[in-house]
Amino acid sequence: MKLKLLILALLASIALAKEPNRPECIAPAKPGGGFDLTCKLAQVSLTQTGIISKPIRTTYMPGGVGVVAYNTMNTSKSKDPNVVVAFSSGTLLNIATGKHGKYDENDVKWLAAVGVDYGAIVVRADSPYKDLKDLLEALKKDPKAVSFGAGGSVGGQDWMQTALLAKAAGIDVSNVRYVAFEGGGEATTSLLGNHVSAIASGMSESLPHLEAGTIRVLAVFAEDRLKTENKAKDVPTAREQGYDVVWPIIRGFYMASNAPEDAYNWWLEAFGKLYESKEFKEQRELRGLFEFNKKGKELDAFVKKQTNTFRELAKEYKLIR
Repeated sequence: MKLKLLILALLASIALAKEPNRPECIAPAKPGGGFDLTCKLAQVSLTQTGIISKPIRTTYMPGGVGVVAYNTMNTSKSKDPNVVVAFSSGTLLNIATGKHGKYDENDVKWLAAVGVDYGAIVVRADSPYKDLKDLLEALKKDPKAVSFGAGGSVGGQDWMQTALLAKAAGIDVSNVRYVAFEGGGEATTSLLGNHVSAIASGMSESLPHLEAGTIRVLAVFAEDRLKTENKAKDVPTAREQGYDVVWPIIRGFYMASNAPEDAYNWWLEAFGKLYESKEFKEQRELRGLFEFNKKGKELDAFVKKQTNTFRELAKEYKLIR
């Protein structure tokens, strides 16, 4: 009887190692932002390549732009082998500033990055601000007359982009009207509804609206203009306009801290195969992301180094002591 149970347990383990039976991607915000984009990239490309046979369900879990999801993966889903959670550099900044409470960068299994995005300053297509200089001069003249929307609260990734730009322009960020939203999708909706003057966002999140002609991207926070075939290639960098701000946004996935090792290894192998596929490369480009293939131990080391860098930046802006 014991032998039979042992064999059944072994077979179950092998089956799980082959493929998760209820694959799920958690996007830790409302639909339409960078987390949603990250889940859809994995969902579509893993299915197209045949690496996974079962459909990946996307679950939206707003709350603190990732905080609720992070806590969930350390409590009720701490052993779940089926779930991957989208993260970005903003997640790491939130960890660095203590927004995740008692949990830090050591409390999940960092799985795989799927691309790099860049921060951007976005206005509506009919905005009076034609370039970054127009917007910043209006801010200097009357900071309260210009409202900045963004996903996340003060100290979050989009706020930090705003703060770095304000500093480069000689503006006190505390004077800027900052309106926080639950993720980039909600911030973009507010911009299109004419509720805020501009938003700090990710270039990839803004790309569909840029292609549709409903927005204008005043600047991208990349070192050089983006080498791509879409309209993003024509967006000037902040640096070329005289404001030395560069903000890359890593996008990827983590798993629960106590997820079974064989399940974690299955997902690692899946993303390793995905990196080599033309389907993934096409889907990544379609979503405005650029290559950033790190997984497992390499990603873990990168995440921990980046989080410590963000802690120093947070101290500079007096977000933590």
